[in-house]
Amino acid sequence: MIRTYRYRVKDSSAAPQLNKLARSCNFVWNFCNESQEHALRWNQRWPTGFDLNKLTAGCSKELGLHSQTVQAVCEEYAARRKQSKKRKLRWRGKRSLGWIPFKASGIKVVDDTVTYAGNTFRFWKSRDIPGTIKTGNFAQDSRKRWYVNFVVEVPETELATGTKQIGIDLGLKTLATCSDGRKIEAPRWYRNQQRRIAEHQRKKRSRQARNLQAKIANRRKDFLHKESDKLTKECGLIVVGDVGSARLAKTNMAKSVNDAGWAMFRNLLEYKAIARKVVYREVSERLSTQTCSGCGAIGGPKGREGLGIREWVCGQCNAVHDRDVNAAMNILRLGHQSLALK
Repeated sequence: MIRTYRYRVKDSSAAPQLNKLARSCNFVWNFCNESQEHALRWNQRWPTGFDLNKLTAGCSKELGLHSQTVQAVCEEYAARRKQSKKRKLRWRGKRSLGWIPFKASGIKVVDDTVTYAGNTFRFWKSRDIPGTIKTGNFAQDSRKRWYVNFVVEVPETELATGTKQIGIDLGLKTLATCSDGRKIEAPRWYRNQQRRIAEHQRKKRSRQARNLQAKIANRRKDFLHKESDKLTKECGLIVVGDVGSARLAKTNMAKSVNDAGWAMFRNLLEYKAIARKVVYREVSERLSTQTCSGCGAIGGPKGREGLGIREWVCGQCNAVHDRDVNAAMNILRLGHQSLALK
């Protein structure tokens, strides 16, 4: 199994050298973008990662990079261009966060130090590296702090012992409502600090605003990690509704949607479920709120005017439903149906 382990670099002496190496990586990236632009201008075949490797051969010594780093940048450019389906990508400049990819043969890790291209950097070794390093990178966050990331091959995780089967309905006030009645309240990290961020921005205190936003992101990520960890340890089947967070992020609910972190929560659930051999499915949540989970009749609250209705009574079987729990039960039923079709 492949996992990534992240460690913070001790920045006091490392930052200037890492910034210099990152500018060299940006130079290689922009050369790839320029080559792509040239191919477009003259109606030539788009260069592949292999083509870009040949064009950049021999430049590593002059740029102060390891040769495999130059190759990794070229391969990443080609992969990103293919994935995004764009004719060319953005240029990397001063505002781009630093990024220096490497392969296992390009570094040497001893205790809490990593040596790359003749430079030795120390990092806080908060946990052991449990397996063989395959690849990795140095990366910078929004606060200009440097981290070293090791992509490691580790032994298989122990199987989850849980046997519960749950459906999950994602929301804003309640982050997740489970089909067994459990509700995970949304902490609203950003909403609670919104006034402080606005105050920093009005007073041109960009550093304080950036630091506060980074702390909010870290708290959100920590919370979602803990909740997804609990669910994947307890359950044998997890079914989640495919609510369109990207679409809703373009509406007037954008701040609340981004604050909830639906996409991150689903990603964490999915990869942890795969690691623990838990069955994970995403199903359409269309009409899940309006459909009675008991008899299947459609008669629940509809549209925006029905958002304030949290409980409703089925007109066919007279069952009383909690809006979100009923939707989660329908999502679980759809998950069972999708498994039966395979």
